Amino acid sequence: MIQISFPDGSKKEYKAGINAFEIAQSISPSLAKSALYAKVNDEFWDLSRAIPTDAELQILTLKDAETLSLLRHSLAHVLAEAVKELWINAKPVIGPAVADGFYYDFDLEHHISSEDFSKIEAKMKEIIKRGDKIERQILSRDEAIQFFKKLGEPYKVDNIKRVPEGEDITCYKQGNFIDLCRGPHVNSTSKLPKSFKIARVAGAYLHGDSKQKMLQRVYVYAFENKEKLSSHLVYLEEQAKRDHRKLNHDLDLYVLNPDVGLGLPSMTEYGTILREELNQLAKEMERKYKLKRVTTPHISKENMFLKSGHLPFYKDDMYSPMDIDGEDYYLKPMNCPHHHTIYMRKPYSYRDLPIRYTEYGTVYRYESSGSLNGLFRVRSISQNDIHIYCRYDQAYEEFKNIMLLHEEYYNIFGISKDDFYIEFALPDMKKLDKFVDAPEKWTKAKDIMQKVINDVGFKFVEEEGEAAFYGPKFDFKVKSAIGTEYGISTNQLDFYASGRFDLTYKDKDGVEQPIYIVHAAPLGAHERTIGFLTEHYAGKFPAWLAPIQVMVVPVSEKHISYAKEIYDKLFSADVKTATHGLRVELDSSNERMGKKLRNASLKKIPYVLIVGDNEIETKTVSLRNRNGEQENNLSLNDFISKIKNNIENRIKNPEEI
Repeated sequence: MIQISFPDGSKKEYKAGINAFEIAQSISPSLAKSALYAKVNDEFWDLSRAIPTDAELQILTLKDAETLSLLRHSLAHVLAEAVKELWINAKPVIGPAVADGFYYDFDLEHHISSEDFSKIEAKMKEIIKRGDKIERQILSRDEAIQFFKKLGEPYKVDNIKRVPEGEDITCYKQGNFIDLCRGPHVNSTSKLPKSFKIARVAGAYLHGDSKQKMLQRVYVYAFENKEKLSSHLVYLEEQAKRDHRKLNHDLDLYVLNPDVGLGLPSMTEYGTILREELNQLAKEMERKYKLKRVTTPHISKENMFLKSGHLPFYKDDMYSPMDIDGEDYYLKPMNCPHHHTIYMRKPYSYRDLPIRYTEYGTVYRYESSGSLNGLFRVRSISQNDIHIYCRYDQAYEEFKNIMLLHEEYYNIFGISKDDFYIEFALPDMKKLDKFVDAPEKWTKAKDIMQKVINDVGFKFVEEEGEAAFYGPKFDFKVKSAIGTEYGISTNQLDFYASGRFDLTYKDKDGVEQPIYIVHAAPLGAHERTIGFLTEHYAGKFPAWLAPIQVMVVPVSEKHISYAKEIYDKLFSADVKTATHGLRVELDSSNERMGKKLRNASLKKIPYVLIVGDNEIETKTVSLRNRNGEQENNLSLNDFISKIKNNIENRIKNPEEI
């Protein structure tokens, strides 16, 4: 007999070799009917897999959060089977679950297009309706290689050869289709939901290697029911409307010119205003948090990056060196080493610390061409980069303050604690080629950061293997207004650079002690932040941030003279902005009134002042906001007074004046 422990703390004895489905049947018929997978000793299992020894067991149904990802993976097998049935020569490669569904890669002569989608979906539903039993099979490595060779599945053979020697190979058979897979899977295709929709087909290199063959990757949205799928499709429609690349056609924020280079955006006069406003906000916060600005070069000698450890740890993300006077120079991927050299210029006592530097500068990091995405993934990155040099006993307070600075920025953008969480990135100490080999220092840094995050009360998840090479870090994951998640900013603790650069201070006994360094970029890369804010606000930036804050629109040519008077008064109005006054434009074109208002609407301008006969006669303006609401006979001074308050206090809802 074996003892099975359940999540509620109860325990019960069963015959050895019983499976989770049989246990579910013994508990209740309804549980057996709704059961989909099992969790045995924290590992996901098939319901039909025999349990040989004492174990902790959880029966998973649709009510459990983990189930959806498992269902998506089972559906990926159904997709592979469907494609094989439709195109017999298709060679399936790999098909994992992803955030909103799954994908499967195929080597296939036929080019799958949107015209094929309904045919594939129908075949998938047919397979589900057939209710084929899904069976787990175990083969030795050699047996599996020979088996898939006979089936003519070279990519499965390749995948098997990547499995470590000595490990058994698991396969899953459903009807006439068999796939290489660790599992688990439902016990029948009839248990799978039909609430899925093919999203798109994209090219994908085998193993992500551009030197390998290009495959066809079929992406599928999949959810537990039709309602959830429908909601997701509505969300995607809204997300598409907010795509910063699409909105850029009307907002005119940046240019990506192939002659300049991939991933190298040039900001227009309107996009530059967004950068300047973010930079002005950063300057104000830097003063509040007692940070001091420095400036450093864009390139450095190879020796700098050998000393910092960026070579070799970060080499893949750096550009090739350039030869200058017989020495190799690199574009800087980070500001840290340069800031270290500024700190090194003189000795410090324990009384001098902390030293807090910040720089609004540009760094350069290699991103593969396939990963580049508008402003979200670029190769030139501008940011307000912070480095704080402190004693170990100061590290907690300094790190905590920067966490609060992040929160303060987010509040200005209308992002609450519920809208972000932290990925606590830790090292994988089995991969010492990627991380500094100093376990005790990693532990000390982690303990400080753990205490900080507990005290500030931010939500977090741990991610092993994602740390910086020199220390653990916090990656801030922020949700936009419609729930899209973005990685925006970081906060890190570095115990490593002090030894590499001999960064020290003298304690009260005159003994040299190593420095701890806080690395942070609370506003993130300004390119990515601008992309995020564009989508977060759907292009409707709050008035303080809007590239054009006011548009003056004369009804006809005879009203242009008065409109220019209004424009001149607005231009010279005493309103504090990063551009030293209101950002106002005059539309004196020959377009019809409706077209002028349409153009202002497309540019998402917060305030449109309409000038016609009545306004000239009464020496007033008519105000139209982005919601289409209009207020007539408004004095210009009253308007300026109201928007001055909105802009200077960075009000989140600019329509409310």
